[in-house]
Amino acid sequence: MTTKATAPDDTFHVFDTTLRDGAQREGINLTVADKLTIARHLDDFGVGFIEGGWPGANPRDTEFFARAKQEIDFEHAQLVAFGATRRAGGRAAEDPQVQALLDSGAPVVTLVAKSHDRHVELALRTTLDENLEMVRDTVAHLRDQGRRVFVDCEHFFDGYRANPEYAKAVVRTAHEAGADVVILCDTNGGMLPAQVQAVVSTVLADTGARLGIHAQDDTGCAVANTLAAVDAGATHVQCTANGYGERVGNANLFPVVAALELKYGKTVLHEGALAEMTRISHAIAEVVNLTPSTHQPYVGVSAFAHKAGLHASAIKVDPDLYQHIDPERVGNTMRMLVSDMAGRASIELKGKELGIDLGDDRALVQRVVERVKERELKGYTYEAADASFELLLRAEVDGRPRRYFRVESWRAIVEDRPDGTHANEATVKLWAKGERIVATAEGNGPVNALDRALRVGLERIYPQLAKLELIDYKVRILEGRTGTESTTRVLITTGDGTGDWATVGVAENVIAASWQALEDAYTYGLLRAGIEPTD
Repeated sequence: MTTKATAPDDTFHVFDTTLRDGAQREGINLTVADKLTIARHLDDFGVGFIEGGWPGANPRDTEFFARAKQEIDFEHAQLVAFGATRRAGGRAAEDPQVQALLDSGAPVVTLVAKSHDRHVELALRTTLDENLEMVRDTVAHLRDQGRRVFVDCEHFFDGYRANPEYAKAVVRTAHEAGADVVILCDTNGGMLPAQVQAVVSTVLADTGARLGIHAQDDTGCAVANTLAAVDAGATHVQCTANGYGERVGNANLFPVVAALELKYGKTVLHEGALAEMTRISHAIAEVVNLTPSTHQPYVGVSAFAHKAGLHASAIKVDPDLYQHIDPERVGNTMRMLVSDMAGRASIELKGKELGIDLGDDRALVQRVVERVKERELKGYTYEAADASFELLLRAEVDGRPRRYFRVESWRAIVEDRPDGTHANEATVKLWAKGERIVATAEGNGPVNALDRALRVGLERIYPQLAKLELIDYKVRILEGRTGTESTTRVLITTGDGTGDWATVGVAENVIAASWQALEDAYTYGLLRAGIEPTD
């Protein structure tokens, strides 16, 4: 493990704790390999410090530091080991947990210290003076061993409210013992921005320590609290990728960094890194096996999506009229959503986005607008099914639908057997390239059986379909007043290994709605593969 460079300079720190604090989120369980992969992503992004975990207290974290030492050459980040101050009544030089921090080989150590007087007395079961000595002794020992030391003052804001002089004494002690930065932690996440700014300003003036901020998101203010601390003079921010963390999470790394770079004008990443932000966010989400939040600021797929016709008209004139930044600056893209709110400008911009030249044909655009509104009134949704909309748009432009096959009939049978099991079988009859095809297949359900039958029937003629995979399937009942006869909408997401697309079907029968969405999915897959239609 080597470090070839730190952040752009040492005057401001971006500190990531995804691998420790972020990993405490419910549903996240990282292997050592996962942690190594995330560490590489974070280093690529350009954070200054990556907190890898608690060596000595957790075998997985101990292994991570050992492997990181051998397997990762950090370009931008320094690896940080996390641990606690020495035990009460002992000496840091003899404390096995403190020694494990040194054995990790990490050049930087973050120590968690109690700064709330009640936590000292009830959790540590020691005196306030001994707690200060634990901080002083541990920081000094690690500094003597050549480590850079940061101190996390746990429950600082609650402690400050209860006993401000003692909370400041912990900060002062850590600073005087040699801690480079003392981080004020809103461990319970209950603070608001004005409160954070006032406390950080006071503590900075009264202690002279370099301060950082660690904010939990229990009030939904973690990013705002982090920036409020920066406004008050904090020069070290602790965050997690995508806001992962215990309970509702931590300050989200990506909006914090984007705000610092784009709103504050601070250079906290290496050149070109900000444009990788969306990719890095989604890559880390894949590693932790959580679906990326579509509405996450800056990096969500909906962050620069526009739906209303009024917005589209303005964006057609100047995209900045309804966007606070150019999405390309953070590696994202603007998207036009087509719905019953769509106007002519929405359709024109969406056509441009899809690479379809609508020219100045106002009548064509108006037909598409009316077609979309007519179909959305029946239950279709095109903002969630771009592929189906593109097929509709191309049909209007070409004067006829794109067809690679023509369906004669289909059927799906569900057999309830005496032993309690079920059999699902589907048969499709269709025409493709002048040939009549009859195909039958079984599946896990009637829709899966139809999907397999369609694939069996067409793959010989269109081998490109072998790459297609049904990724997601959603069903929604649109009108519940008529019970099982209600209109049903089905959304299907399909992928080919290089991208995915969504299609929609609507019918009173869930199987019929699913068939519509499947037809569109296969048709779009062939269009995407560059196949010329036969009809």
